[in-house]
Order: sequence, then structure tokens, then C-alpha cells
Amino acid sequence: MCGNNMSAPLPAIVPAARKATAAVIFLHGLGDTGHGWAEAFAGIRIPHVKYICPHAPTMPVSLNMRMSMPSWFDIYGLSPDADEDESGIKRASENIKALIDQEVKNGIPSHRILLGGFSQGGALSLYTALTTQQKLAGVVALSCWLPLRKSFPQASANSANKDMHVLQCHGDADPLVPFVFGSETAEKMKSLINPANITFKSYRGLPHSACPEEMVDIKKFIEKQLPPISD
Repeated sequence: MCGNNMSAPLPAIVPAARKATAAVIFLHGLGDTGHGWAEAFAGIRIPHVKYICPHAPTMPVSLNMRMSMPSWFDIYGLSPDADEDESGIKRASENIKALIDQEVKNGIPSHRILLGGFSQGGALSLYTALTTQQKLAGVVALSCWLPLRKSFPQASANSANKDMHVLQCHGDADPLVPFVFGSETAEKMKSLINPANITFKSYRGLPHSACPEEMVDIKKFIEKQLPPISD
């Protein structure tokens, strides 16, 4: 797919049906690509919103016996006390901030950009939103956790997003990222930003995946955080 480990193909994009006045940048999970999520968002698209689903670079992943696969950063283990790839997480976060800057250059202000992701991508979206100086419209965090959580609140002391709205979704039958990781992450987030702005939704019987009911909730959240603006 690509020879250089740090390069990745161009994002999958669902263009706005009319002039884009808002954008959603959504990060896929480990071993995936942006294409499936672009299709999912095409199914719930809102006319003035552009959806950008980047692809992670391919790299060896410790969790999967160092096999190379699309990954935003290395994962050493899935237990709460597992070591974390701090430099990789920070590097990936800087890349996402650059992507946000690119959209700002394209004419969409950062406060009209919503960040989101699934699993590893959701983890990266939360970390990025808490550490960036870019004021965002909010975050959609699906089936995920907060990476480098012990570095907060210090890391977020100067965050521009103390009042951002967060929609966290998690299946209660998730065998990979246990439901308790999601609920504990929501509690941690309430100590870092305005707790009134955090919504945590659980989905009965849902494993490590998304479901139609969840996509409807995501669409409602996007509509609320990124309303149309008159020209």
C-alpha cells in the first residue's frame, strides 16, 4: 500500500452536498481504514457538513505480535496498567492537529470542526481535543479510552476545549475495550472539562462495533453541534 511507514494514503472524504460550512474528522480503529467510516457517514450525511476519514499509517503493532497494520500509534496491551506509546500518541496527535489546520486553511473555522473516532481512533480524538489550542465543536468517542490519562489534568491545563461537548458511546458487550473502560473514561473526562457537556451512551448487547441506533445518536449530536449557518 505504501512503502514509507509514516506516510498514508489520502483520506476518504464525503463532500458536503452544498457549500461546506462544517467538518467532521473521524479516525478509524486499529487495522482498519477510513473507507468504511466514510460509507457510514454517507448514510447519515448532513448537507453542509464535509466528512474526512483519514487512514492511519501502516506500522508494526506490539499487541499483534509486531505484525504491520494500519495503526495511529503502537499498542502494547489492553489492560488498564499496560505501558503506552507516549511518543507515538503525541506524534499522531500532532498529525491530527495539522489536519484540522488544513481544514481551517480551506475555510472552515476550527470551532466548526468536530473530531471523532472509533476504538484507537476515538482514544486519539479525545487526547487531541484535550491537548490542542484549536477550539473544536466537540468530540464523538466510540468504544474507546483516554490514552496517557495519568498525564491529565496537567496536559489539559491550557486546553481551548474546557467547554466542548463530548458524545461517548460504548457497547456493554465489548470484549476488546471493556465497557468499564468507557464508563471510567467518561468519569475522568468529567474532571477535565465541563461535566454537563459529557454524554455517555451505552448499547445493550453491542460488541466492539457500531450499530444503527448509535449512528442515529451520532447524527443528532453532529446536527446539534454543527447547525447550518446562513450565508
